Amino acid sequence: MKLGVFLPSYLLPGQDARHGDQIRRFAVRAEELGFESLFITDHLLTAHRFYRVSWVEPLMTLSHAAAVTSRVMLGTSVLVLPTHNPVVLAKEIATLQHLSGGRFVYGVGTGWYPPEFESTGGTIQQRGRRTDEVLEASMQLLKAPNQTFEGTFHRFSDITVEPLAKVPPVWVAGGRQLAHEASPEKPRMDPRVLQRICRWDGWIARPTSPPEQITEDLREIDAELTRQKTSRHEKGFTVAHENFVWLTEKSRREDATAEQKAKMLAVVSDERPWEYVEAVYLTGTVDDIQRRVQDRIDVGVEHLFLHTMTADLAQLDLFAKHLLEPFKSASPAIENR
Repeated sequence: MKLGVFLPSYLLPGQDARHGDQIRRFAVRAEELGFESLFITDHLLTAHRFYRVSWVEPLMTLSHAAAVTSRVMLGTSVLVLPTHNPVVLAKEIATLQHLSGGRFVYGVGTGWYPPEFESTGGTIQQRGRRTDEVLEASMQLLKAPNQTFEGTFHRFSDITVEPLAKVPPVWVAGGRQLAHEASPEKPRMDPRVLQRICRWDGWIARPTSPPEQITEDLREIDAELTRQKTSRHEKGFTVAHENFVWLTEKSRREDATAEQKAKMLAVVSDERPWEYVEAVYLTGTVDDIQRRVQDRIDVGVEHLFLHTMTADLAQLDLFAKHLLEPFKSASPAIENR
């Protein structure tokens, strides 16, 4: 299994003056410890429904991390594509690929926050169609010169975006999640999302999707790929998963979860109760969390990337000790079909 971490790109009160230095130190330490990837979240606007924090712009921040690293993969989980212009986005990605030596993973999704769509000229009802257009158009521009595209929302004729660098893999987010009345999405795999996932190079299971739902989603993905006369193995398809964790070496579960609750609720809102957070995110003692990671590996997760709750480098050291080292040779119990 490949293990990555999220850059601490969230804006915590009182951290502004140190934030750039924190991100640089975090990126350098993650690469030194041997983590596979650094991922980052995209929110154009402050959205306090599910989070108490906002985030800095993802591609600029990945470029910041790229400047102080040389090996680690750099990914988005996820870019909210309906809020982006495909030509501008292609230029940004091409530049990041050029400057980083081709280390970018283009993780994409539709988003969920209506003001982000409205402030960029769209609506939540258009987000799926806009996602597909932005993805198709930007990938055309990243692959070759002299491109023409005619869509409902975007169009261009005979244009070239340079530098033409390594074309990034596309990992599409979506699928089921544990049901809760506050959740913005229905707990199912939307047929249009399924088609989008199977069109590209990988899938990012939701952080709120427990192992049994990841299994259900993978059954649908495998069935659709079979219908298309291919398979995950033949496509080189990656199964990834994003989640949140705060590691503590406290041996009593009650003590561990009390610490985790304080750390997590500084970033995650209480729109959904703590019992829901415990059900979907990785909480408990080190042993508890290792079991929950193994559960995700066993259902087919190949690349796991985890949010830390702060920029504390001691958390990276604990991740390396209790997750990176124990699981670096782990493989799914269920092989890709």
